[in-house]
Amino acid sequence: KKLKVSGRELLSVPRQLFGLDQLQVLEMSPERESCLRYRMELLPQEISRLRNLTCLYVDSNNLKKIPAEIGTLSRLERLTLSNNSLSSLPAEMGALQRLHSLHLANNSLTELPAPLCQLRSLTFLDVSDNKINTIPSSIRHLEKLETLLLLFNSLESLPEDVCLLRNLHTLWLGNNHLRSLPAAFGELVNLDWGYNSCSCNFEGNPLESPPPEVCSRGPEGIRDYFLSLHRI
Repeated sequence: KKLKVSGRELLSVPRQLFGLDQLQVLEMSPERESCLRYRMELLPQEISRLRNLTCLYVDSNNLKKIPAEIGTLSRLERLTLSNNSLSSLPAEMGALQRLHSLHLANNSLTELPAPLCQLRSLTFLDVSDNKINTIPSSIRHLEKLETLLLLFNSLESLPEDVCLLRNLHTLWLGNNHLRSLPAAFGELVNLDWGYNSCSCNFEGNPLESPPPEVCSRGPEGIRDYFLSLHRI
């Protein structure tokens, strides 16, 4: 039910692997501490045969494309694709309605892909260190999202609909180009950026509205700041 495939110069995996129809966990990533990087460029279409798969780990390869067949893995709950060369995701990923954890850090994405906003069960989303400069307003559909990591991107603004993600406990926005936050940002009351630096991170942004010292006061300080602007 669990299989780890390893190899110093891993380029591909035997097709027979995809006949293991009872497989639940498939790991094709190097050990983190090994500093290795595998070299698979394609995730085989035969991945669709592993209908019982719940966890798929394919970090630190050289993947350039994810096949549409990924959408047939209806039991998938965790998918890690960080440290690859992905510039887009297939629309079929929106069918992974059990997926609650998705890692996409350090790829070549330029926007938050639309299929992600269809993943209603998603609670953890890491798209740090890409080239993302746009977040679609449809992000509001991720109502169960608890962790959103957007560090080291090119964001200049956040859509107002981010403020509808009331279950957010962790939001990392460091090292972007944000000068302002949405007026309703203070409604994200489960964030505690004033007292827990692990909860919300703004470092490396040229924030002006509200200024960093206001952000340090937490949700109430943010709300008071925008209310005072409204009175003016």
